[in-house]
Amino acid sequence: MRRKIPSNSALMAFEAAARHGSFARAAEELALTEGAISRQIGRLEAFLNVTLFERVGNRVRLAPNGTRYAVQVRETLDRLERDSLYLMGQPIEGASIDIAAIPTFATRWFIPRLKRFQDKHPNITVHIAERMEPFLLAGSGFDAAIHFENPAWAGMHLHHLLEEVLVPVCSPALLAGTNANVSLDDLPRLHRRQNPDAWQLYAQEVGIELTNSAVGARYDLHSMLIEAALSGLGVALVPRLYVEAELEEGRLVAPWPDGKAITKNFCLVLPEPIELSEAPVQAFARWILEEARS
Repeated sequence: MRRKIPSNSALMAFEAAARHGSFARAAEELALTEGAISRQIGRLEAFLNVTLFERVGNRVRLAPNGTRYAVQVRETLDRLERDSLYLMGQPIEGASIDIAAIPTFATRWFIPRLKRFQDKHPNITVHIAERMEPFLLAGSGFDAAIHFENPAWAGMHLHHLLEEVLVPVCSPALLAGTNANVSLDDLPRLHRRQNPDAWQLYAQEVGIELTNSAVGARYDLHSMLIEAALSGLGVALVPRLYVEAELEEGRLVAPWPDGKAITKNFCLVLPEPIELSEAPVQAFARWILEEARS
């Protein structure tokens, strides 16, 4: 059955006129005449059997139905443009994969290692998007996800990557002038908003006392905590794998013990077994699992 979809020309004319609130400005944007814009919108109204614009003399304004439809058309055209630009940017020879990842893991661990994958597989382009929460992978447009283990991934194929071990870190400047056994209770502590009990749990685990474990500034992301620690704002409790380079370079120090209790596990999430995945996804999955093991 033939789809009941208006012409692209009519939709583009309507969206531009709705956005500008003017047929004349829409005509200027689309390099058409004002009369052409008016005719396109007239055809669209006839097709829908709905009044989209109210005509008052020489002026026009969106009708209530037009206001709602304009939002929907704009979202559809934006999505169509994004999808088209995405395809236009695909390599002529080769393949691409789309990966969803936790943002700090992507910037602090995944992306710094990605050059090694590109060196091995120069014809595979890896696109990365951030996803903070688990989601329905099937039908999402992503080939895989790098995320925490979670019951929400039920039915997916999970492959363990790394364990998240938290460690308190700070700028060496924060400890300048203090003795080697300075107490965490005497230093400003930084918190991740999504894990407000982390310092209390850490103190209980390592056997130290904190007068008020909740005192201190709060940040949304581990990457923010790390930058705050580097700036000397306090002590941040962050995954060691995120700050390995800074610790090695001496930009951060960690004179306190690690939190041995593993809070979360990072994993690779696939919609089907590696052996049944497409070749580019197979290559990526095997590479990142080997990268994590090493």
